[in-house]
Amino acid sequence: MASAVTAISPAPSAIAREHFAAEFAFETDCWDTHDALSKGADFVLLDVRSPALYARGHIPGAVSLPHGKITANRMSEWPEGTIFVTYCAGPHCNGAARGALRLAELGRPVKIMAGGITGWLDEGFALTAVEAG
Repeated sequence: MASAVTAISPAPSAIAREHFAAEFAFETDCWDTHDALSKGADFVLLDVRSPALYARGHIPGAVSLPHGKITANRMSEWPEGTIFVTYCAGPHCNGAARGALRLAELGRPVKIMAGGITGWLDEGFALTAVEAG
């Protein structure tokens, strides 16, 4: 008797390769993002959570831009062709996808950082907070 895992056969290898290769065009991970930031990132990292959550703790170098505030006017601050990476709280949050969709609708190249804050912390990376005052 087949398990729930094998009851539906895996996709043929050629189709699986296309599927998994395509995922890298849509997302990156926390480790690669951290590495790129430490070397001088060639993208803009957007924290698309609320300003209050950003202030409590965010990835160093990230720009606070809640997904609901991503507009053509706001994005004109960056040159066309600038690559954006969005993140939110983590796998339980769809804010990164909402932000990425808004950017894509504006014709901006974008990826999601899989894992968000949760993944970042799971990797052992630090957050920074906005100092009150």
